[in-house]
Amino acid sequence: MAAIDPTRGFLKDVKRIVIKVGTAVVTRDDGRLALGRLGALCEQIQILNSQGFEVILVSSGAVGAGRQRLRYRKLVHSSFADLQKPQVELDGKACAAVGQNGLMALYDTLFSQLDVTSAQLLVTDNDFRSPDFRKQLTETVDSLLTYKVIPVFNENDAVSTRRAPYEDSSGIFWDNDSLAALLALELKADLLVLLSDVDGLYSGPPSDPQSKLIHTYIKEKLENTITFGDKSRLGRGGMTAKVKAAVYASQAGIPVIITSGFAGDNIIKVLQGQHIGTLFHQDAHTWVSHGELNARDMAVAARESSRRLQAMPEKERAKILLDIADALEANQKVILHENEADVATAQDAGYETSLVSRLALKPGKASFISLNLWFFFLCRAFILLLICFVAGLAKAIRVLANMKEPIGQVLKRTELSDGFILDKTSSPLGVLLVIFESRPEALVQIASLAIRTGNGLLLKGGKEARRSNAILHKIITSVIPENVGEGLIGLVTSRDEIPELLKLDDVIDLVIPRGSNKLVSQIKSSTKIPVLGHADGICHVYVDKSADMEMAKSIVVDAKTDYPAACNAMETLLVHKELMQNGGINELLVELQTKGVSINGGPRASSMLNLPAAPSFHHEYSSMTCTIEIVDDVHAAIDHIHKHGRQVIFSSQTLSIAHSDCIVTEDREVADLFLRQVDSAAVFHNASTRFSDGFRFGLGAEVGISTSRIHARGPVGVEGLLTTRWIARGSGQVVDNDKGVVYTHKDLSLQA
Repeated sequence: MAAIDPTRGFLKDVKRIVIKVGTAVVTRDDGRLALGRLGALCEQIQILNSQGFEVILVSSGAVGAGRQRLRYRKLVHSSFADLQKPQVELDGKACAAVGQNGLMALYDTLFSQLDVTSAQLLVTDNDFRSPDFRKQLTETVDSLLTYKVIPVFNENDAVSTRRAPYEDSSGIFWDNDSLAALLALELKADLLVLLSDVDGLYSGPPSDPQSKLIHTYIKEKLENTITFGDKSRLGRGGMTAKVKAAVYASQAGIPVIITSGFAGDNIIKVLQGQHIGTLFHQDAHTWVSHGELNARDMAVAARESSRRLQAMPEKERAKILLDIADALEANQKVILHENEADVATAQDAGYETSLVSRLALKPGKASFISLNLWFFFLCRAFILLLICFVAGLAKAIRVLANMKEPIGQVLKRTELSDGFILDKTSSPLGVLLVIFESRPEALVQIASLAIRTGNGLLLKGGKEARRSNAILHKIITSVIPENVGEGLIGLVTSRDEIPELLKLDDVIDLVIPRGSNKLVSQIKSSTKIPVLGHADGICHVYVDKSADMEMAKSIVVDAKTDYPAACNAMETLLVHKELMQNGGINELLVELQTKGVSINGGPRASSMLNLPAAPSFHHEYSSMTCTIEIVDDVHAAIDHIHKHGRQVIFSSQTLSIAHSDCIVTEDREVADLFLRQVDSAAVFHNASTRFSDGFRFGLGAEVGISTSRIHARGPVGVEGLLTTRWIARGSGQVVDNDKGVVYTHKDLSLQA
């Protein structure tokens, strides 16, 4: 079942509904009544009637149906000489009188087959000038609905005294669309559905491939930007009449949906809250300003833009990245200004030092933690640091732009049979939703990777980086070509939008959360969309008894202090028990404490070394604090990592979510054992865990680090944002119960 549109939550309270079916829906091109569509309409109304809805039908089609009948009668009664004379257009009022009879006879027959009773009510414009008529009309309809009878309204064109032009200052309604809107108000309906021959209101002619369906009509935004085509093929109105009626009713408080009457179940789908047709609502303009609207529209726009991006030549896609790099460098001062404001606000709000550190755009983030941030910003040196940082980002983007084309690469080529070749190729995932906390530089990296891999992107940054994210998003989207569209990268500004975005599993293909364990866990439990991310980054360094101690001290200090807030920073130091005896542990402790690291101990270490007890082996400090524990040997170290590398309970199963771990040892056999058995996303021998990074791995940039087992693991760069497609080139082969093909299944060279 299609996803439910959050802007249509009001539908759950709908009881009384007015349905207007247009002439183009109830009649065929030749003027005859469209029996199949009318039957489907009646079946839907019967279902709604049985479910307790109060349904009022306004039906066009009488004039068209009567015209077809009278033409036949005229032909039957005309002589050959009469037919040679110029033909006079048939009297529309006579057509209405004849057609109304046949139209209602058909409704009566169709409803009777469904054990539903219908009633005919013909009205004219002048009728509504009488308060007594309007009062009686309401009482009659209320009575019919009490008996579960379907009132079928139509304008009584046969006796109406109005003449074209129908729409004038004295009119109360002008056609069946405006009549339906008037009835919705008079009868206090909860919803008006206008059925058309197209799916809804489009930005241009529906036949134009460039035209887009407008899911929600915003009068202030669209009323002067849309032009309408000709009126209805057979009726008086057309889309212009429908939009005017919809605007009139919606501004008076009656929600309206224009959708296709050609589909046999659209009315049911509308009342289920599905995202079809064009919605007109009194509060639509506030949805835009408060971010409650268009979660889906943003995702759809990203998908459409990504397809246009994929269709571009590779050089043009690469040029977009080069233009982004240039634009970032050209806007360094404004980026600095906005980032300064974010950091100052975060400080005033009392955010933790680790978060403020992640928020600031600067190189050498570790040294930044021990400084007075506000004083640091006042220093002219920061400007130079930011320029270096932006230059570094720009350089990384240029490296990404010059990488080998990732899309459409042939990964495997197989000859299925003679003249039948199958290629396994790399392909974009589609639309990515990336939710990240702090770290505005992540926006730049993620956007660059998305463009390089041809993916659409929705970004939701933390509120603490609001101004930094906004300026970076503006700079990046400003250089995206018009033929792609800036909708390629959408910036989600409200936290309230996240739950709705997470429901869009039919539009968004992958969610990538970058942030705390709480954030990742919440997202994984709130969506059906695949999630690529990690929980707590509990990274370990194990120092074996054979370790080179100078090397061990250097690695341990770097893993903890280079950037303590990073998810790949060391949180737990495991030390072989023999280093307790030879003084190696004391050397490591002194080295860490000299660098300003606070040390807690596991049960064994806290007792033997008189250290404060660690809160938990699952605790991620993200600061200049770590835990130390003593283990018997490499096997005990491996067991500890598997047990405490971060376990989560999912569906009653205990799962290990291991991030990055390191062994420091000179014993090759011990190292190989550790590398083989530690089941983490990244495992290092004699190297800091801080190398677990997309840029340092040569991926150009990273969209995040994944501890998932499926699709991508570890730092996720270009390859992690691609999936595969199969492309087969044949020469007329058919299966024919596998008798029509002689399979060879021969591996071919990729250059073949």
